[in-house]
Amino acid sequence: MLQINMADVVNVIKSLVPYLVVIGVLLVLAIIVSIAVNKKTVKADGTRKLVRSEVWLVAMVAIVAAISMMLTGPMQTLLNNASSEKYELQQGTVDKANKLAEDVENEAITLLKNDDSTLPLKDKKVNVFGWGSTNPVYGGTGSGSMSKQYPTVSMLQGMKNAGLKPNDKLSKLYTDYRKERPEVGMFAQDWTLPEVPADKYSPSLIDEAKSYSDQAVVVISRVGGEGADLPTDMKAKGITYKDNSKDYEDFKPGQSILELSQTEKNMLDLVAKNFKNVTVVYNGANTFQFDFLDQYPQIKSLLWCPPAGQTGFTSLGRVLAGKVNPSGRTSDTFLKNLKKSVNYNNFGNFKYNNVDEFTQVVPNFTGGKDTVKPTFVNYTEGIYVGYRFYETAAKEGLINYDEMVRYPFGYGLSYTKFSEKMGAITHSGGKVSFDVTVRNTGDKAGKDVVEAYYNPPYTEGGIEKASTNLVAYAKTGNLEPGASQTVKISFKDSDMASYDQKVDKAYVLEGGRYDVSLQSDSHTVIDTKPVVIDATRIYNSKGDTHNGDKVPATNHFDNAEGDNVTYLSRAGHFANFEKATAAPTDFAMSDKVKSEFTNNGNYKPTDYDKSSDRMPTTGAKNHVRLASLRGKSYDDPQWDKLLDQLTFKDMDDLIANAGYGTSAIDSIGKVRMTDADGPASLNNNFTKIGSIGFPASTAFACTFNKDLARQFGEMIGQMGHDMHVAGWYAPAMNVHRNVFGGRNFEYFSEDPLLAGTTAASQIEGARSKGVYSFIKHFAMNEQETNRTNMLCTWVNEQAMREVFLKPFEMSAKTGGAQAAMSSFNYIGPTYAGANPALLNSLLRDEWGFHGMVLTDYFAGYGFQNGDQIIRGGGDTMLATTKVTNHITDKSATSVIAMRRASKNVLYTVVNGWEYEHGEPKAKTPVWRIAMYALWAIVAVLFVLLEFIAIKRFRRRREAAQMSAAFAAANAADPLVGSASADGSEQSNTADGSDKQ
Repeated sequence: MLQINMADVVNVIKSLVPYLVVIGVLLVLAIIVSIAVNKKTVKADGTRKLVRSEVWLVAMVAIVAAISMMLTGPMQTLLNNASSEKYELQQGTVDKANKLAEDVENEAITLLKNDDSTLPLKDKKVNVFGWGSTNPVYGGTGSGSMSKQYPTVSMLQGMKNAGLKPNDKLSKLYTDYRKERPEVGMFAQDWTLPEVPADKYSPSLIDEAKSYSDQAVVVISRVGGEGADLPTDMKAKGITYKDNSKDYEDFKPGQSILELSQTEKNMLDLVAKNFKNVTVVYNGANTFQFDFLDQYPQIKSLLWCPPAGQTGFTSLGRVLAGKVNPSGRTSDTFLKNLKKSVNYNNFGNFKYNNVDEFTQVVPNFTGGKDTVKPTFVNYTEGIYVGYRFYETAAKEGLINYDEMVRYPFGYGLSYTKFSEKMGAITHSGGKVSFDVTVRNTGDKAGKDVVEAYYNPPYTEGGIEKASTNLVAYAKTGNLEPGASQTVKISFKDSDMASYDQKVDKAYVLEGGRYDVSLQSDSHTVIDTKPVVIDATRIYNSKGDTHNGDKVPATNHFDNAEGDNVTYLSRAGHFANFEKATAAPTDFAMSDKVKSEFTNNGNYKPTDYDKSSDRMPTTGAKNHVRLASLRGKSYDDPQWDKLLDQLTFKDMDDLIANAGYGTSAIDSIGKVRMTDADGPASLNNNFTKIGSIGFPASTAFACTFNKDLARQFGEMIGQMGHDMHVAGWYAPAMNVHRNVFGGRNFEYFSEDPLLAGTTAASQIEGARSKGVYSFIKHFAMNEQETNRTNMLCTWVNEQAMREVFLKPFEMSAKTGGAQAAMSSFNYIGPTYAGANPALLNSLLRDEWGFHGMVLTDYFAGYGFQNGDQIIRGGGDTMLATTKVTNHITDKSATSVIAMRRASKNVLYTVVNGWEYEHGEPKAKTPVWRIAMYALWAIVAVLFVLLEFIAIKRFRRRREAAQMSAAFAAANAADPLVGSASADGSEQSNTADGSDKQ
């Protein structure tokens, strides 16, 4: 679950100030009037008390009205979310989800090394070293957090579930040392890696361990999450870390968190000294620097266990015990030295030094204030991301591959052996296909992954092309020893096209020979066959678009390339490598970019109003219900009649208050919907009800199994029904551009095809159950550093289309995505959430997307405002409080944009599962019922108090009149008032009081 955001708290308080001021003014006025109405100013015939009573009655009604306006205004979304009925998973769903989560992790765990067939373990008894064994990584932090509602299978329990017997005395050493993992949260990060110093292992404990078993498993774990990228330098300013010993430091300057700490090295020394057969289990989503492996011949086997979710560690136990044959493949390239990554110098914190005019003061996550200015990041590697660079650079002679790469992309071992034979290749009707016969030649049952790559013809200085590109893959069933399976590999020849951003400004399939290879990973070729393209084909006409584009793809992002960015080129064997991959030296924003840059300080909606626009109809009485439009075309004329019924307020509520659900519009039968967060689960951050937490997205990618991804999507749909969730804020499919990305656990892979097919399969599954998925973060959100600080992302169009946008394209076209979440960053000089080139020209016009686009979390941030967003192609704000999310411009241009945004939201909603059987029954929120009850109580109380006040006023007035009459009579005849009934003498004063 997400942590409480203090910025939200501050914003709520701010939004309540006007109402609280009104209430305070009413109270002060009531007091002033009460004091002012005294003996000197008002008669003593009861009028004074009546006025006072009426003043307080009016104040009471006015205060209740102000409170009601406060509740139905700025607090409405929060109250709706907080008072939602708590729907939980049915037990049958829980059981199925747990089983599926185990199935996923069964195939995600990747065997990277297994010398002398050390695994599976030969003995049930095992010594498990490493503090992480008692506190493993289940998922990520922030939106990737898991619900604590359901029991979690720990790593050690997972081993026990598989029949293994970990050494409990070792485990106790770790739990006694520290029970909880330091928190790497959204708002603050403690990167401390608890690990027991080697000198704390007593000789007797080691002797007992050696007697217990000759098998040693060492666990190394790393966590990441939303809000911060992993530290590249553990000694950098601002890094929170506590060493495990006073005798030495865990990290030296320049060392990253993805290297061994000194305490971990000392532990490995200790284990290697006492055990000959050591297995290392790496539990994390970010690829680790395994430079230490060569130092320890005792480390015979290595497993990568991505974050396993709530039940996945049982799978690790099964793999170690040999009950499951690992079939995972690396979703990323493992480098021997992470500092050698192609974009190491162009990832992180880069600030402009001449942008004072764009300074904004914004609320931060802790409720304080930050002064922010535009920042930037340069995607200088271009298309050469991950293995595409390392394979191409090796082919061009730039690098020594074996010195650079530890484990290639797509790599993974098995407890058995497979042979793969590539059949004859056919190319017909724009389709390339061939069969692959996979045979289990070993002695254990297992699954294999078939990987197909292509190497396109490259012209020196022409369109940039990588020499190795994954184009298709498939996973076999479970093959018994000796059994075989024929796998059909097919893809469109247009999948091998490149994007020419310079000359044709379109996708181009150049004529020539394309080598299509069957490979065991991105580096190891099994067989290659040629496909010859006779003539160059340019996809630039309406009748010949690329891969189903509705209109031909062409340049939309020339202004995102930047003024002074050098992009890596293959020309001259990567002759510009040093210049292109060097750290930035120019920190000035150019005058041209400044002229195009907008944020909340200089954006004025009226500057973009069109005088030719005509105000559309609002508030019509057409009696069209939203449910009647289910299944209708996006262009059906009935939509206009429905939209004519909406008022400005209806549209503003729908647009401005879409945090974790969309608001109700009673006039058209639009009920309130609930949307849930979580890439590996469904989390309702207000009711605190969550679903089963699945393995991390990286784990899904490692399975190379599209069917498992689809099953997960279907399970999300089923859990959505149980929890009454309409939309899912996932899957997240940004590319693993850099190993230190904080949300790599939430994203799939460095390869866009693997990410795209996995994401599309999940979306298809969820959609089959009527749950719409918000594909995110659209787009170019590959780092957490500065992501809310006006981060200008500079990237060329070819890289965008071939790498960073490809998973989104596949999700929209193949997966049928119905919703999207835009990203915080800028693409060039324009905020992604208000970028018409991205959201209209590309997403809607080219890809044919029909649905809603929601912002990422909305806090204003100095660049988010509702007016710009709806005009730029966005539809709704992930807001729960009043900030800059409401529409301020009521011009025809603005209302037209509101109407379009409202249609996109309503089109998505009505085609979700909640409208499957007609108009859902609207439920009145509990807080509204309480408010109505308060109104009734106040009304009754008002009438009662008014009755009492009037009755007392009449009695006092009558008494005053009698007193006045008596006084008048006394004045006429002094003897009348000389004696009372009991014979005492008294005098009547003018005000009716008695004086003895």
